[in-house]
Amino acid sequence: MAMSTAPDAENRRRRRSSSLDDPGRRRWRRCGLDEELATVETMKNEGIEGTERFLSPGKGRGLRALRQFAVGELVFACPAYSYVLTVNERGAHCEHCFTRREDLFKCGKCKQAYYCNVDCQRGDWPMHKLECVAMCTHGENWCPSETVRLVARIIMNQRVTTGRTASERLLLLKEFESHLDKMDSEKEEMNQTDILALHHFYSRHISDLPSDHALTELFAQVNCNGFTIEDEELSHLGSAVFPDVALMNHSCSPNVIVTYKGTVAEVRAVQEINPGDEIFNSYIDLLYPTEDRKERLLDSYFFTCQCNECTSRSKDTEKMEIRKLSSPPEPEEIRSMVRYARNVIEEFRRAKHYKTPSELLEMCELSLDKMGAIFADTNIYMLHMMYQAMGVCLYMQDWDGAMSYGEKIIQPYSVHYPAYSLNVASMYLKLGRLYLGLEKKTQGVKALKKALVIMEVAHGKDHHYVEEVKREIEDQK
Repeated sequence: MAMSTAPDAENRRRRRSSSLDDPGRRRWRRCGLDEELATVETMKNEGIEGTERFLSPGKGRGLRALRQFAVGELVFACPAYSYVLTVNERGAHCEHCFTRREDLFKCGKCKQAYYCNVDCQRGDWPMHKLECVAMCTHGENWCPSETVRLVARIIMNQRVTTGRTASERLLLLKEFESHLDKMDSEKEEMNQTDILALHHFYSRHISDLPSDHALTELFAQVNCNGFTIEDEELSHLGSAVFPDVALMNHSCSPNVIVTYKGTVAEVRAVQEINPGDEIFNSYIDLLYPTEDRKERLLDSYFFTCQCNECTSRSKDTEKMEIRKLSSPPEPEEIRSMVRYARNVIEEFRRAKHYKTPSELLEMCELSLDKMGAIFADTNIYMLHMMYQAMGVCLYMQDWDGAMSYGEKIIQPYSVHYPAYSLNVASMYLKLGRLYLGLEKKTQGVKALKKALVIMEVAHGKDHHYVEEVKREIEDQK
């Protein structure tokens, strides 16, 4: 759904999707000790200043700091090895550099890809020519998934690339773990569907595609190591692989965060990092309680998290807060409601593909009424459905409804998420832009300023998203 945040800022919102599983979160890998030591030895003259690749106890390879990094400091940047703009952003962002602007011009042949200028078009041509011909051939029937499109570009890139790229200073793409031995039948079936789609849409345009065995491994590697590129409101812009970023292991209390400047990933410290500390990213949305996070990590990345947050479960009580009633619910009633909440979240995810916005909003409201009999408004399952309801309201241009949900969400988000969370920043941004569109100037500026405090750390003070928000605030003076 293409959702707008305010009456005068409809073009700001972009459709959020998830073709590579979860926005912006990455992998787990293990390899043999001998293989790892041999790889590290060959890389002793390579690397990223201030960091090193090392063997993390119980985790396999990882990234470690060699010096101190202050909060907000750039640890490293990594250009994408391969990337693709999501189809829904064509016409709003440049296909090559992902710049958001209104005066883009289209490819004269396929008339579907848009660029800032001739330089961007020429820069993208080695990759776009693959899709340009295919789109012209298939016309309206051209519909490969974003993962398939990304894998096609990786294959082409591998054929023209010799040696290590700027994206692989510490980890080569070919070293990505595939976890083929851990995949269930559903994931195997999805892999085979992607392979069939690759052959259908690209076999006439890519000579000598790799064998099905090689493609099975490559798709599995991308699914486990791919990133979604997102904008300042966490709307999905595209998919990419960043090998050096994928080297970082996961923690539910990460000390770095990954943001994007065009097609370059930037890794910044969100906690003070000392020499010898392992550098941890988060692979998943951290809103949810320990059991939910562990289940998601095991299903998507094939490991059981043992980070401090998971062992201490320090936030679980707050995240699962029960409504204060004269007669407290029985434990079984709570467990039953948790099962209902999980089921309705999955049901809503599927329903987005076939229900109308009005039906989706009703689904949110009914589930909130039912859960609200036991769960407090700050309970994460309530927040999840409020967030979905807010999105539907934005799509329907029900600005007051969206604002009402956003106001209920923002404070609990600030408690449940770690410091400098992009989820919190994006919610302040949405609320701020809503307020301004509804002529609530004081509240709008206040919300934008709170977003800015987080963004200056997470994105860096010189990021164009930060500059854009500063202009929005300045325009209100």
